[in-house]
Amino acid sequence: MSTADSGKVALITGGSRGIGYGVAEALLARGHRVCVTGRGEEALGAAVEALGATVPGGADRVIGVPGKAHDEAHQALAVERVMEVFGRVDFLVNNAGTNPVFGPIAELDLGVARKVFETNVVSALGFAQRTYRAWQKEHGGAIVNIASIAGLAPSPFIGAYGISKAAMINLTVQLAHEMAPLVRVNSIAPAVVKTKFAASLYEGREEEAAAAYPLGRLGVPKDIGGAAAFLLSDDAAWVTGQNLVVDGGLFLNAGV
Repeated sequence: MSTADSGKVALITGGSRGIGYGVAEALLARGHRVCVTGRGEEALGAAVEALGATVPGGADRVIGVPGKAHDEAHQALAVERVMEVFGRVDFLVNNAGTNPVFGPIAELDLGVARKVFETNVVSALGFAQRTYRAWQKEHGGAIVNIASIAGLAPSPFIGAYGISKAAMINLTVQLAHEMAPLVRVNSIAPAVVKTKFAASLYEGREEEAAAAYPLGRLGVPKDIGGAAAFLLSDDAAWVTGQNLVVDGGLFLNAGV
């Protein structure tokens, strides 16, 4: 990341653990300031403290705003807090997500489907609208939406999640088209990353799960943090409307 990137401010939803935490670590290491959000106030406070300890002066470069991503009042408060503390919001990383059900989509309760979309898609749009109005519309910036390879192919038993991530990828291109030229918008589609959120997909059988990946392992939050940091940086100044698949080579096995 170039020196021109340093000192900017990022709002990262769902940043108290997992991928969001990994993105926050990567951006702090590059000299940025971050605000992370999360549902649990205690867990978020611990994350803010831990993130602050990762870099010199980190305690003054990290804040947290607890709340539910789909709550519009929380969205407004998070953006207001970032502007109040840091005076700008250059980057948005829409990482908050939910997948509360496992089973065939033909039997899915529609209330659950609405909850998945409200959290995974509508909240991302809400945060994007608010950061755009607060800073990016006039000063520019970049947005990264954390999607999933589940949005690129059939995703048995997590169909609602997969559909929501497909919608997030399309949301990315819509925002990229509308917000150009000042704001770049891209998405990342990870395969299985070792987080608490994805634990049911590999826990107790990690070696078996990893065997499907040409690179021989599952992802870790740092893998996605590095990809997000690149897409937000000036090194990606001519990249917008793209979906970066970060999958350890998994899709190389398609059709094999």
